[in-house]
Amino acid sequence: MSDKAKAELAPTGVLRAGINLSNFLLVTGRSANGDPEGVSPDMASAIADRLGVPVKYVSFKTPGELADQAGNNVWDIGNIGAEPQRAATIAFTAAYCEIEATYMVPAGSPIKAIAEVDRKGVRIAVSARSAYGLWLENNIRNATLVQVAGLDAAFNKFVDDRLDVLAGLRPGLLKDIGRLPGASILDGKFSAVQQAVGTPRSNQAGAKFLAEFVEEAKRSGLVARLIEKHKVKGLSVAPPA
Repeated sequence: MSDKAKAELAPTGVLRAGINLSNFLLVTGRSANGDPEGVSPDMASAIADRLGVPVKYVSFKTPGELADQAGNNVWDIGNIGAEPQRAATIAFTAAYCEIEATYMVPAGSPIKAIAEVDRKGVRIAVSARSAYGLWLENNIRNATLVQVAGLDAAFNKFVDDRLDVLAGLRPGLLKDIGRLPGASILDGKFSAVQQAVGTPRSNQAGAKFLAEFVEEAKRSGLVARLIEKHKVKGLSVAPPA
C-alpha cells in the first residue's frame, strides 16, 4: 500500500464506505448503534483495517443513489454491483462475490426458458437502477422493460398489472414465489450481478490498492468466511480476475 493510496481513500482520516442497504444478501442486519451489518460492511471494515484508519458507513437506500454521489466527497469507497453505466464515474475492482439474476413467471405462463423472454410483447418488471436492471437495459432487444423504484414495488407491479416476467436476484425471487401461488422461477441465469468495490475514478492509486485487496480477499478465503459468518444463501465467491 502506498501513502498516495491511503491519502486518496481516507482523505479525512476515516474510510467513508458507501453501503447499499437494498441488497439483502450483502446487508443482513443492523448493529446496536445502527450501523449496517453483513458481508458488504465487513469488507469495508477489512479495507479500513488494512489502511490503518477507522471506517464510517454511509448508507444509501438504493445502489443508484450511491452511484450518483461518486466524486461528490460523500464516500471514499462504494460497495455496489459493477455495471458499465456506473463505470463512467467509478473505478471498480473485479467482483468479490456474485449473485445469480433470473426471472419469475406467473402460473400458466408460456415462457419456460430464459431464452424465451426477450421477445416482442413480453413485459418485464424490474427494480430500476439495480445492477441486473442495468444489465437488462444493455441487453434486452425485443421485450419491454417496466422499471419501478424498489424491489417490492417491482413485485407489486408484476402482480397488479399482470406483467409477463419479474426479473430479480434468485434468492429474492425464492422469497417472492411464496406470495404468488403457481408462479415459477426459470432455470439458469441471464446474468450474475458482480458485487465489487468502487472508488471515484480520480483515485488511481486507491483503485490499484483496492483491486489488489479484493483479489487477496478471495484468494485467502476472507470473502468465503464472511459469507459463512453471515449465513448468506445465494451468494458465491467470484472467480479470480
